[in-house]
Amino acid sequence: MSQQELTIPQPKSILEKLTEDWWAVITGGFIVSLILAFALTVPDFKLQVPVYGWSSGEELLTKVLNPANLLLILLIGGCFFLLSAIAVKSMGDDMRLYLPGFGVIYILAVTSLIISGNKTLSYYGLEYVIFALVLGLILGNANATPAWIKKAARSEFFIKTGLVILGSSILFTDIIKAGLPGIIQAILVVAAVWFFALWLSRKLKVDDEFGVILASAVSICGVAAAIVASGAIQGDKKKLSYVTTLVLIVAIPMLVLQPWLIKVFHIPEIVGGAWLGGTLDTTASVAAAAQIVGPSAVKAGVIIKFSQNVLIGVAAFFIAIWWSYRPSKEGAEVAGTTGTPGFGIVWERFPKFVLGFLATSLLFSFAVSAETIGQVKDILKALQTIWFALAFVSIGLEARFKDLVQVEGGRPALAFIGAQIFNVIWTLLWAWILFGGYLFAVPDIK
Repeated sequence: MSQQELTIPQPKSILEKLTEDWWAVITGGFIVSLILAFALTVPDFKLQVPVYGWSSGEELLTKVLNPANLLLILLIGGCFFLLSAIAVKSMGDDMRLYLPGFGVIYILAVTSLIISGNKTLSYYGLEYVIFALVLGLILGNANATPAWIKKAARSEFFIKTGLVILGSSILFTDIIKAGLPGIIQAILVVAAVWFFALWLSRKLKVDDEFGVILASAVSICGVAAAIVASGAIQGDKKKLSYVTTLVLIVAIPMLVLQPWLIKVFHIPEIVGGAWLGGTLDTTASVAAAAQIVGPSAVKAGVIIKFSQNVLIGVAAFFIAIWWSYRPSKEGAEVAGTTGTPGFGIVWERFPKFVLGFLATSLLFSFAVSAETIGQVKDILKALQTIWFALAFVSIGLEARFKDLVQVEGGRPALAFIGAQIFNVIWTLLWAWILFGGYLFAVPDIK
């Protein structure tokens, strides 16, 4: 018997068995727990956060590019590399390629934050996600892009980790402020837009896998929802990258046009804010666009967006069940059975990082004091933003411009744009009915 035949494969360690979702929960949970531990044990705890805001060349040099701020950014980058490297190494990747690739992606992510820190760009709602995507697209679509850079583009891991930390700012107490109108709008918008988007996708002969991902992106909260939906159905990462690129490209004209339309048609502030909160994809973009409208619009928009964000977990649960039980040959093959799939299949499909998001949200909603939240919110927000910036640069690296028109003849792009148009009209209708004083008294949001 040869030596090769005698070789017995070694069983995987517990760490090697962990999926990307669980590593996101561990990494994000470790960061939140560490910051909370310092806040609860160290008197007058306050960590300095990097400065990215500037309004002139002088401020750029003295506030953003000064040695102390750059050192802080570098230290955070080192910590992020160590945390992500543990996960990436355990998932079997080569550290010799990941280290330099992560360095390039981190530099581009920080560059996007610095560019968007300009006061004028920030005023018009041009946030870091746009610049991170553009920088990634430019580098990713260059003919000579080194493979080791793309090897480090772990967009899903980065954004899942950021989403676990995001749970610290999605408080159930804030959602209650919007009252019944806010809850009704969130449910009506998410449900109707999701089913319309899937119906339109099928009409345009877009496969259901694509349809579910883009329907979730349009109806709930953009990139984050697309990743949740893709995880729930174990979707193709190329399709996910396609949809996330579409989300960010379509968001640019919406950021400019919607506040302008609110002003031109004299839409009430609170109605306009509820409209923005239900259609724009991130809390930051909602706040930036609503700022142009007025302070009441900002608060209404952010509360509505929080209400929709909370539905991420609910959507993940129902999508996982529907995809596993749907009566189709494709669904049975994916589930690995010709009969009725059991709870184990649903659990296997359920994106585990959503549990981290919900656990963090529940912890900060009901167990952490308002004083402690005030101490840690800025640093957690800053760390979460960097994870997201890394993710959007990675999405750009993974995406190809030509795919937008070549993949399935451009039909997914048409389905997405059509669903987004429906979303804009449907959400405005219900924002006006619910927040315009027709069914309920206008909420006192000041």
